[in-house]
Amino acid sequence: MREFSLPALYEVPSDGNLTDLIRRNAAQHPDAAVMARKVDGAWQDVTATEFLAEVRAAAKGLIAAGVRPGDRVALISRTRYEWVLVDFAIWSAGAVTVPVYETSSPEQIQWILSDSGAVAAIVESPGHGAAVASLRESLPELREVWEIEQGGIAALRAAGEAVTDAEVDERSALANADDPATIVYTSGTTGRPKGCVLTHRNFFAECGNVVERLKPLFRTGECSVLLFLPAAHVFGRLVEVASVLAPIRLGCVPDIKNLTDELASFRPTLILGVPRVFEKVYNSARAKAQADGKGRIFDMAAETAIAYSRALDAPGGPSFGLRLKHKIFSKLVYSKLHAVLGGRGEYAISGGAPLGERLGHFFRGIGFTVLEGYGLTESCAATAFNPWDRQKIGTVGQPLPGSVVRIADDGEVLLHGEHVFQGYWQNETATAEALSDGWFHTGDVGTLDEDGYLAITGRKKELIVTAGGKNVAPAVIEDRIRAHALVAECMVVGDGRPFVAALVTLDEEFLGRWAQENGKPAGATAAALREDPELLAAVQKAVDDGNAAVSKAESVRKFRILGSQFTEESGHITPSLKLKRNVVAKDFADEIEALYRG
Repeated sequence: MREFSLPALYEVPSDGNLTDLIRRNAAQHPDAAVMARKVDGAWQDVTATEFLAEVRAAAKGLIAAGVRPGDRVALISRTRYEWVLVDFAIWSAGAVTVPVYETSSPEQIQWILSDSGAVAAIVESPGHGAAVASLRESLPELREVWEIEQGGIAALRAAGEAVTDAEVDERSALANADDPATIVYTSGTTGRPKGCVLTHRNFFAECGNVVERLKPLFRTGECSVLLFLPAAHVFGRLVEVASVLAPIRLGCVPDIKNLTDELASFRPTLILGVPRVFEKVYNSARAKAQADGKGRIFDMAAETAIAYSRALDAPGGPSFGLRLKHKIFSKLVYSKLHAVLGGRGEYAISGGAPLGERLGHFFRGIGFTVLEGYGLTESCAATAFNPWDRQKIGTVGQPLPGSVVRIADDGEVLLHGEHVFQGYWQNETATAEALSDGWFHTGDVGTLDEDGYLAITGRKKELIVTAGGKNVAPAVIEDRIRAHALVAECMVVGDGRPFVAALVTLDEEFLGRWAQENGKPAGATAAALREDPELLAAVQKAVDDGNAAVSKAESVRKFRILGSQFTEESGHITPSLKLKRNVVAKDFADEIEALYRG
């Protein structure tokens, strides 16, 4: 058994709650732009004073509608300014926010609203409103529903005109640090989602220590962050609350379809994303360079960036020749990549899955450092992350200050600290399974090095044991294969089988480019090309790269390209982009069997 801890850098207030932050900001930074929202296609700043006033006005409407202290209020919306506004308004009314992914099915919405006992819901669109309306008979506790796109915020303001500021301030002060702030339902790769109860203390401990440890990334008046992750996910919530706690300017966009344009217009100093975002940036830049006849230059620049980053960790640092090459490519290539990322940022924080060592070195080598972290809903997002000044690529960093990470005898990662949740909503059995003697059992397998840097090697329940008795952690090789531009998703199989194999789906955007470059019919689909020898050879290169990271016994011997995608709509991926392995294995059982025939 091995463990590591760091002293806390932030003291959690014993009698406060998260609404204290917006009142403090209005008092200490009244004219600072703490938010930004899109108005007619342009970013419009919202000062700390204006944000407090808007939150109070919405909270008055909730109070007037009969929302009481401790009541649960559901919030179903994409990531947008109103999401943050409503979240703080719910807290200001003394209530508890229950976020729901805007992509959730009626069945999922029904379960979350019913299980949480939500008395009201604020939804984004008429579609969401219709979904909730169809469930009203099964939700007897639900009294009120407001639609953001149908004037719901204005309706709240109007309804609360008779409620005074003093009444809101009195409500805002009722919750203490140990009261629930939110119930976040885990997206769940198996079974029904569980309601993870996170307190105001959890968020203070999490966000306060993140901001203090990464202080240069959270300078008030200088720094800004663009949130494009789902706000319903705990990682998105970390961005929201940490930005308000710092405070720094926060902008929200609903998705990543036009991310490049959004980054160019908002120009954030800090980006928080998942590995797929950074993989897309790299692959898109490389594909564009190849289309422009500059593919060789880009590849040379990439290798130089990776070598330069690796040399930063070596005695003596980069050689004179390497520094000279790096300087040349900074002007030719790296500056263009910085522009794609908004032009002002030097750091990003990545979570959700391993980034991959090579990609980590590439981004640091171009002067845009991606700090990997690791966490779960139950740990209120990040429970470990790389410090800005002592990054160790290939790890998810050191423990959150004020917390402890322990590696059990069987390799499982255990957590302890003020950021760790106290239990699942109305589910004592699940709580008892997850929490033991004050330690949260993550279900992840990992290692700690001598400096306390954590590396995650897989999930206990996802370990594959081949017929030969070899234990295989699929995450390592899957992440390497998925880093290839052509690959959208990869799932390794082989439990009880003679060898390891994989199912692969193709990235539709890059498949189109590959088809054009290789003389294939225009508009050819993955289903039409899945047996194409040239495509199979291209994917084999991705598999070979993945195999290079593992032993021969763990390597993928065979793969099959699927004609469809793993998507949230198909039921194969959770809203937080995790594979539902059991669903994939069931739905593609014939494809898996085909891998082992003959």
